[in-house]
Amino acid sequence: MSVLEASDLTVPDRLHGVSAALRPGEVTAICGPNGAGKSTLLACLAGLLAPAAGEVRLDDAPLAALRPRERARAIGFLPQDGEVAWDLTVEALVALGRLPWAAPAAENRAAVAQALATLDLSRLAKRQVSTLSGGERARVLLARVLAGSPRWLLADEPLASLDLAHQLALAGHLRAQAAGGAGVVLVVHDLALAMNHASRVLVLSNGALAADGPPEQALAEEVIARVWSVRARWLGEPGARALVAG
Repeated sequence: MSVLEASDLTVPDRLHGVSAALRPGEVTAICGPNGAGKSTLLACLAGLLAPAAGEVRLDDAPLAALRPRERARAIGFLPQDGEVAWDLTVEALVALGRLPWAAPAAENRAAVAQALATLDLSRLAKRQVSTLSGGERARVLLARVLAGSPRWLLADEPLASLDLAHQLALAGHLRAQAAGGAGVVLVVHDLALAMNHASRVLVLSNGALAADGPPEQALAEEVIARVWSVRARWLGEPGARALVAG
C-alpha cells in the first residue's frame, strides 16, 4: 500500500516537528488558523519545499531521493492560486498533465480524454481557458492533475472562492478519486467542508499538530475552542453538518 509519511518535519518559524502517515483511499483535510503552517506542510509533502529537519517518505523511500519525473508521476499538486500563464485551450492545458510521462501519443490522448470526461469537460475541450467561469476553471485545473494519473493528489484550498454548487461538485470529484484508490490531501479553511467531506483531519496550530483523526474527533467543539479561540457548536446530521459560532 502506498504511504506518504511525514516524520518530524521542521521549517523554521512555520513547522515544528510535524509527523503523520497518510494513506491512500482517504481524503485528508489539513485545517488550522491563518499562519498555522498548512500550505507549508502541503508543499513539503509534495516535495516542493525541503524541510530544515525531518523528511517525507513515499512508499518507505525518501521523497527527496526520487528523480523529479518519478515524483511528478506519483504526486499531483494543485496550487492555491490556479494561475494560468498562457491562454490555452482546455484540452491543451489538461494535456500538460501528461508531461511527466514519455508515453505514446495515443496513450496521452486517451488519458486527457478520460480526465475531461471525468470532470464533465469534454464539451469545453476547444474553449479558451480565459472564457471559462471560476467553477469551470477549477475543474480544468483538477483535470490537468488527473491526466497525470498520480497516486497522490495534493491540493491547496481547491474549494476556496467557489460557490456552493461548485464546491460540492468538486468535493465529490475529489472523494471519487479517493474511492478509486488515490490518496487525496487538501488544505481546507472551511471547517464544515472538512467535517462533511474528509475521512481524516489534521489540525495545525502555530506550526504544530494539534489534532489528528476522524473529523468528528479532530474538529470537536473543544478542539475548535482551543485552536481557533472560537466557541462553536455543530448542528445537523453526519455528512450535512453546519458550524454555528457563539
